[in-house]
Amino acid sequence: MKLVNLSIVAAATCFLATSAHALKSEDRTIKGNYQVEYTKVPGAVNSIGEMFTEGEVYGRLRSNMFWWDWDNENATVQDNNMWGAGGSLVYKTGYFHGFGATAGFYGTVPMHNDNTLGTGITNYGKAGKDTYHTRSDGTEGAMGNFAEAYLEYKNGKTNAKVGRQGIDSMMLATNDTKMIPNTFEAAVIENKDIPDTSIRAGYIMSQKLRDHQTFHSLIEFAKYSANDDSGAHKGLTAANIRSRGAGDVDPEMILLTVQNTSVPNLKLNGEYVGLNGFFNTAIAEANYKIKLGDAWTLTPGIRYLRQMDDGAGRIGGAAISGTLANTTGAGNGYSDRGSVDGSIIMARLVAANGPLELSAGYSKISDDADIIAPWRGFPTGGYNRSMAQVDWIANTKNWAVKAVYDFGKAGLVPGLKVAADYENMNFDDAKVATSGFTDRDIFHVDAWQTFKALPNTEFKLRFATIDADPATVGGVDYNSYNEYRFEINYLF
Repeated sequence: MKLVNLSIVAAATCFLATSAHALKSEDRTIKGNYQVEYTKVPGAVNSIGEMFTEGEVYGRLRSNMFWWDWDNENATVQDNNMWGAGGSLVYKTGYFHGFGATAGFYGTVPMHNDNTLGTGITNYGKAGKDTYHTRSDGTEGAMGNFAEAYLEYKNGKTNAKVGRQGIDSMMLATNDTKMIPNTFEAAVIENKDIPDTSIRAGYIMSQKLRDHQTFHSLIEFAKYSANDDSGAHKGLTAANIRSRGAGDVDPEMILLTVQNTSVPNLKLNGEYVGLNGFFNTAIAEANYKIKLGDAWTLTPGIRYLRQMDDGAGRIGGAAISGTLANTTGAGNGYSDRGSVDGSIIMARLVAANGPLELSAGYSKISDDADIIAPWRGFPTGGYNRSMAQVDWIANTKNWAVKAVYDFGKAGLVPGLKVAADYENMNFDDAKVATSGFTDRDIFHVDAWQTFKALPNTEFKLRFATIDADPATVGGVDYNSYNEYRFEINYLF
């Protein structure tokens, strides 16, 4: 069966492999994670009136389809499919004495409504739910909101933004791989006056997940109304926070990032995320590029993450599943169920030669607590995390290999780029009953294609097959599945 599925994916990839060119409009480029990079924006103007008359509108239409084929089905796991269609209009003003503004309206409409059962309380959509708005009764609804709305000030090498905006770092991400980006209400300032150095500071007040209509707490878990993403800590509910914590269900976040490239071929990154009364996370990373002859380069990299408890363990427990909330002492595979102290060590090698890039990565999560990462930035991202996987559970060992080939850059098939990865996730068997995660192997492939006959349009095919152990010894495997995604983007 899985060989048949792989054959279908290979055939679809070949179907897309016809003459084309990279997706670039005159003012934007779509990144691999479908975030928009603006290559042409309004410039300086001479009056407040010209701020608006000289502004620019950026449009985008998109369609996103998902199919899930589970190895076994039960009352909560069933084969399903979903399809959302929508787009966005983003308006950027000109800059008067350095001041400007951006507003972006995003919308999506479910193209069918067949993922609910009986009373509508069961939704089988898994990650595809982000193609629409999931209502509190589990049904699908259209969604539209101003995910972006911020004021901006530019002065030399300093840039400041206040309002609703995307923020991208190692722990936070816009992550626009569905229909509407993940954005934050925040004040962020960045400065590059120090040579070869970028420093950024952010004061972040709230978050809007991709399938949510409104902004909400950065850390509180509540299905449909607060942070209910796959990386959320389910033990940090409002009730638990008020009864065992400081009572603040809507804490602010302090974000600090720094990047330095003053040493040739060496890139250094640092990041700090702090939520008072919950936890603090510090990350250090180094990547060094080595030239191997005239063609190849080899870049070894290392990242270390340290999560420090400041109350979250007492509130929600060491497991992000929330099953250890309001507990203390050892048990369920955790040495201290009431602490979220934890860490990750990661390493990788990246070899590149023109259109080809090969990489291998490894991560080891300490046998302490699960890592809390509900802001769409993935702690192991770029090292071993594969599509739709949470691989930062305590005492998990992960390794992955990845290959990327740009057929257009190689002069073989214009506009075609393919990436494939394999990840092995080795979870701690003592924590299976608590986390629900079991050992698994993941194979995942992406294919991007553009066509000269369809300017400013890109097609993307994604496939993953997950072969997982059953959650209980001798039990039925409800963890293995095949996943298919197909997206179309058009810029205007």
